[in-house]
Amino acid sequence: MTSIVDHSASRVWVDNAVRLIDADAQRSADTHLLRYPLPSAWNVQLYLKDESTHITGSLKHRLARSLFLYAICNGWVTENTTVIEASSGSTAVSEAYFAGLLGLRFVAVMPRSTSPTKIELIESHGGSCHFVDDPAAMYTEAHRLAAEPDCHYMDQFTHAERATDWRGNNNIAESIFHQLTKEESPIPTWVVVGAGTGGTSATIGRYIRYRRHATRLAVVDPENSAFIGGYETGRADFSTGKPSRIEGIGRPIVEPSFVGQVIDRMIAVPDAASVAAARHASDVLGRRVGGSTGTNIWGAFGLIAEMIAAGQSGSVVTLLCDGGERYAGTYFNDEWVADQGMDLVGPAEKLREFTRSGEFAV
Repeated sequence: MTSIVDHSASRVWVDNAVRLIDADAQRSADTHLLRYPLPSAWNVQLYLKDESTHITGSLKHRLARSLFLYAICNGWVTENTTVIEASSGSTAVSEAYFAGLLGLRFVAVMPRSTSPTKIELIESHGGSCHFVDDPAAMYTEAHRLAAEPDCHYMDQFTHAERATDWRGNNNIAESIFHQLTKEESPIPTWVVVGAGTGGTSATIGRYIRYRRHATRLAVVDPENSAFIGGYETGRADFSTGKPSRIEGIGRPIVEPSFVGQVIDRMIAVPDAASVAAARHASDVLGRRVGGSTGTNIWGAFGLIAEMIAAGQSGSVVTLLCDGGERYAGTYFNDEWVADQGMDLVGPAEKLREFTRSGEFAV
């Protein structure tokens, strides 16, 4: 006798889940491309892609949406799935939002030391937090939880580079180049991003090549992060074994989604420089920005200074990854900065000199 297995009911849920995610995106306009104030005499423009305007407040909103669509269309997430992620930061906040949109349970595996502010944000979107004492055990614990029936480990660090359609579909790269079309220099000389999962740099780097743009991609990396070491040595197993103080971009190991071959330059940025640049940009913009945005801006200023010194005009684009309100107790807290042994005096003076003269000595 022939046996027939019919998954038609599951397909109905899949169709509706994709519709809900698409409808959510349709309800919001694209994120803004802000022009950062620089002297017009420099003939170089700096733009910030403001990802803080997503409903969950950060660049990770794009990643979470892509990860959910990827998992749903692969059949890994269904109407009964509990979604697991190893994250104590913005990715968990955004994934909790999309799980709630689809009526799914979401569990974020995180260190017990995670700040109450981050926990509250995840829980405000309906997510649950599962704590581990050792931060290094997050991923093992996430795998263990996902081995239970009807559970799926989203695994942002593995799937980030493949979940997003890098050819277009209004990804962040296509959006940037579309928004620049009427600007003075519509094809930027540089795009500057951090690594994090590696997904954003992979998407932008691939898109630049696919569209045959002359733009070059620079990736900035904070202290203790392994990406720059992996890039310089070509080793996919490069590790520092140390955590990063700049949330969202630095990693102790080279993550699977990091595609170094599409990157034109990597720039090491000291943590004190990231924090000083975040504070400097917050004063200029009249709103707080996060530490990873400070890392981006430090790298962008260095490239702009090179362009000015070479008499080169053009544009540079980087990301405003998230707002600084989430970091009131860290990057904008003088006591925390002092406890970390950071001296912001030198970097702050360098930023002031760049604003005055366009020079940014290494």
